[in-house]
Amino acid sequence: MVGLVIVSHSPKVAEGAVDLAQEMAHGYDQLVAAGGLDDGTIGTDAVRIKEAIERADDGDGVVVLCDVGSSIMSTETAMDLLESDITVRIADAPIIEGVIAAAVSASIGQDIAAVVADAEDAKSFSKL
Repeated sequence: MVGLVIVSHSPKVAEGAVDLAQEMAHGYDQLVAAGGLDDGTIGTDAVRIKEAIERADDGDGVVVLCDVGSSIMSTETAMDLLESDITVRIADAPIIEGVIAAAVSASIGQDIAAVVADAEDAKSFSKL
């Protein structure tokens, strides 16, 4: 199955997004939070993200959802640091709605392209 990594400057946001997605995609456990810095403060860490990508991967690739700004740059650096040949895609998606859609998609066995598409489709979800 495709794995998911949630990158946020806030560890609480990343962990909360994982909690919500796990609730919606019962039994799907390839979600890894990669938020904040080692000391629990706000920020992003390419090494932490790299390790999360490695944990989330089971051979079918990993989709990463990011919050803002440097989370994308840190994720791109993490991808450069990978020593193994893991397929990684960054989804241009809202972090909460996107991770829920992606987790449901991944949990039913969709391939990486479909998981990215489902996450990115969340940009158009209406809340009203």
